[in-house]
Amino acid sequence: MIRLENTSGGAVAAAIASERHHMGSSATGMVLTLLILTDEEYQADATAAAVAAARQHPMRIVTIIPRHGKHEPRLDADIAVGGDDGPGEVAVLRLRGDLAGHANSVAIPLLLTDTPVVAFWPEGAPDVPVDDPIGRHAQRRISDASTAEDVMRELERRKAGYRPGDTDLSWTRLTPWRSVLAAVLDQPTPAITGVTIGAEESNASAILLRTWLQRCLKVPVSLETTEGPGVTDVRMTTADGEIRVNRTDGTTAVLSRPGSPDSRVSLPRRDLAELLAEELRRLDPDEVYGEVISRVSST
Repeated sequence: MIRLENTSGGAVAAAIASERHHMGSSATGMVLTLLILTDEEYQADATAAAVAAARQHPMRIVTIIPRHGKHEPRLDADIAVGGDDGPGEVAVLRLRGDLAGHANSVAIPLLLTDTPVVAFWPEGAPDVPVDDPIGRHAQRRISDASTAEDVMRELERRKAGYRPGDTDLSWTRLTPWRSVLAAVLDQPTPAITGVTIGAEESNASAILLRTWLQRCLKVPVSLETTEGPGVTDVRMTTADGEIRVNRTDGTTAVLSRPGSPDSRVSLPRRDLAELLAEELRRLDPDEVYGEVISRVSST
């Protein structure tokens, strides 16, 4: 770990390049730059998750922590390059005083040339991410509605400010559920007349799952509160009986359908590193998410 105090974005970039040279390697293997804009509460988990994701996607991780207040303008940086933490590069930047409002000017010297940029807000994403000074640099912009105090209000903000290239980790968490449900519906199935989703209270992923199922099936979909964790079950009503995917342990689910024996399917809850790694596999707009977030509502 290299620590620079009262420094600049250009000096941080030079320190990373110097450390690369000292190690006898270059940044040419980096596939993208990940900009994380967050506070002290979320920065450690977000940075650690990005470092883990860098094992699949070697990248430069720039975590920017604005610290507003009556401080002299100052930038302090902690830098790590390669080593046991993975093949990426990490710069954790703390911006104090008036400099806290100019994260963009600090980030620009640290962007890798000719590689994509992804912006990630673990909490408190701007109303319109693409118009944010950090978001303007990014092909993909990742938020996480699950960290908001009022997730429905946050999803409405994501809906109002959506532009192609935006996504939310509450949607990413649904990938295993969507895969299992799509596989169920690919089999011969009686007409579905209604769906009930069980999930813990105020779960952003459950709201998005309801919207997706309404879009796909054109039937009423209701939410039912359970103890969790996360989404716990989906029950689809048919003339022959109920088709149910029930997950109570956060790892596997039991699939029940009329006329067939129960079966177990893998349906794990994934950590932040796995969610980020999934989103970094694709840098084109997620059109399905765009359609779903445009239809999200409280009913």
